[in-house]
Amino acid sequence: MSSISAPRSALRDFLESEAAGGMLLIFAAILALVVANSPLGDAYHAAVHAVTGPVLSDKLGPMTVHLWINDGLMAIFFLLVGLEIKREFVDGRLASWDRRRLPFIAAAAGMAVPAALYMAFAGSTPGLAQGWAIPAATDIAFAMGVLALLGKRAPTSLKLFLVTVAIVDDMGAVAIIALFYTAKINLLALAAAGVILAAMFGAARIGVKSLAVYLLLFAILWYAMLLSGVHATIAGVLAAMAIPFERTPGAPDSATSPLHRLEHGLHPWVAFAIVPLFGFANAGVDMSGLTIEQIFAPLPLGIAAGLFFGKQIGIFGSVWLSVKLGIAGRLRGATWLQVYGVAMLCGIGFTMSLFIGGLAFPGDPLLVEEAKIGILMGSLLSALVGFAILRFAPLHPAHENIESKSDAEIAVDGDVRDTSESGAIAT
Repeated sequence: MSSISAPRSALRDFLESEAAGGMLLIFAAILALVVANSPLGDAYHAAVHAVTGPVLSDKLGPMTVHLWINDGLMAIFFLLVGLEIKREFVDGRLASWDRRRLPFIAAAAGMAVPAALYMAFAGSTPGLAQGWAIPAATDIAFAMGVLALLGKRAPTSLKLFLVTVAIVDDMGAVAIIALFYTAKINLLALAAAGVILAAMFGAARIGVKSLAVYLLLFAILWYAMLLSGVHATIAGVLAAMAIPFERTPGAPDSATSPLHRLEHGLHPWVAFAIVPLFGFANAGVDMSGLTIEQIFAPLPLGIAAGLFFGKQIGIFGSVWLSVKLGIAGRLRGATWLQVYGVAMLCGIGFTMSLFIGGLAFPGDPLLVEEAKIGILMGSLLSALVGFAILRFAPLHPAHENIESKSDAEIAVDGDVRDTSESGAIAT
């Protein structure tokens, strides 16, 4: 079987592109904040909400730049998320239940505890309960960008753990958006979407490998979902499930696999264009006149507490309990303090949190802006504290030995856990 020409493993390329894209996302978010609080602030907001047309949905009205980014380009982001989920479940680090166990437990706890903390702080305030899912998300690109700043001090096992937890986290976020942030359903449009999706699966079954066919059907599926009342971005994940896939265990990705080709083609555009553009268009919060009372209002406080405290408690606590109870092994080449640092980085919600924040409070710009303040506070605190912990945490004695492994060894060795009692390197 021919393979995509690459001197290194696809896993290494993925980790490094996520890290580079994450640093670009950090820059885009900072730039948005600077511009929004400068004399260009009014021009920034006018450009983001400029009406472009046409009217694709009576519910949404004329399309704006913001809608094209959040409902259009983010569907491509979700398509890539879906491709990554499918690849990991079929042929990657989540291909067996043994490997899924720890990421599923960590991600589930890392979503439940932040949501509970949010409800404790803001749930009793009228109109705020629907924001419970905002702090439940983890931004993999942003977190990987912070990890990249640490260089070799961040063990590969921690990077892989972060990626797998974030992938499972994304699955939960997609389910939440579909189940809890869906408007009134248009059954006819939803039925049309079902027919289109069935056509995509049918094409895969008869051996169609042309990406043009699947991308055309994806565009039609997106429009049907837009009309249905289910958020249009869900079309990306559904379409990804229908893209044909060829297994290549322990080898570079197949050049004839539509999923591999599409994932490789989309990833640079998503990492270096779509996600930073989304961050720039959504992170521009006007801080002028911001008071202490507004910062510590129930909504931003609940979100910040959920991200900063909820994520670290949920993820680190569940990992520690899983190891102590014998449900899973320790991460190779990583100390408990480093695991805690990565759990802290999972409190960087940013992209998905901003996205859910817009869905939670539609038509209420004030609450959306308050949510952004909470997201920025929680994410910034999580990034700074997580970075500090990982920067100064002592390295595991086996760190150098593991980090010297080749790309091929890391690509094959998807299980990054240490199943031994002593914490030595598992073989």
